[in-house]
Amino acid sequence: MQVVYEDNHIIIVSKRSGEIVQGDKTGDEPLSETVKRYIKEKYHKPGNVFLGVVHRLDRPVWGLVVFARTSKALTRLNQMFASGEVHKTYWAIVPKTADADDEWHELEHWLVRNEQQNKSYAYPREVPRSKRAKLRYRVIGRSDRYQLLEVQLLTGRHHQIRCQLAKAGMPIKGDLKYGSPRSNPDGSIALLARRVEFQHPVSRQPIVVEAPLPDGTLFGVFGV
Repeated sequence: MQVVYEDNHIIIVSKRSGEIVQGDKTGDEPLSETVKRYIKEKYHKPGNVFLGVVHRLDRPVWGLVVFARTSKALTRLNQMFASGEVHKTYWAIVPKTADADDEWHELEHWLVRNEQQNKSYAYPREVPRSKRAKLRYRVIGRSDRYQLLEVQLLTGRHHQIRCQLAKAGMPIKGDLKYGSPRSNPDGSIALLARRVEFQHPVSRQPIVVEAPLPDGTLFGVFGV
């Protein structure tokens, strides 16, 4: 965990692949508890530390997670995430495609979540229990075998980027669940929550934060 922004109302950290944002059946310590301990120790706070979780990031994904440090910020951030006022940009490493260009492209599918498999399935048209999913992407870097995509979510669905890119023939490097042929040595997938932009929930000042590139990954080889 690396703290990239903090004030009295919010704290933004860059999580490592493998860390969970909230507790689950594994019993592993969630990032939320790590952040609470950090605040308690840094500011010598007695008693329990308030920390509100406003969104999640899949366990194998790297990048930015926003937490609320006050109930006022939590209420406002929940509203902002729900209404699309928080803009998140992701980077994804996928297999190189012959027809890739630098223009923005849009993907639209209908996603069905399978709770037992913890996986989503994409369909070209509406089917029972499906939810509409949209994203935009463009190629911002290339290597011999891979290309780096910048991705902007237009909706927020379970495993949306992973599922939609795979359906489009571009499974994220290391993502065995969605069709990558091999795993990454560290168990991560090559998806990074790179940037977050929003209006501060209390001061109303613009907040723009970028995640550092993870060490030991291919994100740094594209020169962007």
